[in-house]
Amino acid sequence: MASTAREDLLTAGLAVFDRDGFEDATIAAIRTQARASNGSFFHFFGSKKELAGTLFLDILQRYHAAMLAVLDSSSGAREGVARLVREHLEWVVTNRREARFLFEISRSEWSDELRDAQRAVNTRLADGIERWRAPLLASGELLPMSPILFISQIIGPAQIFCRAFLSGRDRSDPREQADTLIACAIRAVVAPGAAERSGDIR
Repeated sequence: MASTAREDLLTAGLAVFDRDGFEDATIAAIRTQARASNGSFFHFFGSKKELAGTLFLDILQRYHAAMLAVLDSSSGAREGVARLVREHLEWVVTNRREARFLFEISRSEWSDELRDAQRAVNTRLADGIERWRAPLLASGELLPMSPILFISQIIGPAQIFCRAFLSGRDRSDPREQADTLIACAIRAVVAPGAAERSGDIR
């Protein structure tokens, strides 16, 4: 019962933040959306900012899990890059409200504790990608670069493109540009002439 009430408040928070923006969202609006009492809200969260931070980490972990789920040790360099780009685009389109919150919310005033938790979550994603990437670096299929630079070359261009979609400036489906974004990412991180492994890039 308690778990359901907490989840209801997080779901309501996402809806209100998406509708009103973080600054204009109020605890009263979140409670109304969740049909929760004032006492119920403060039983789980000390403030609007705490609810937003909890929601952010929850969505971030779900996004990371989706990204890691498409990688496995049998994925070659080109296939793995293609899977990461496609999954990013797919996740953004099918989780538009969550993506808008995750990628657009300002985190400048968040606590050090929350920042530490975010770093830990990001480290788990980086470690998962490195487990796939390390053998491909050793074999020369991937160009040598830092993990941060590697991710930025794969997700960065797709994310810039997705921001226009999330803001409503561009109403076209970002997935329609997947092939072009994949080709650019492959040129950025895959060694020229690297042998293609069996299996299609999809």
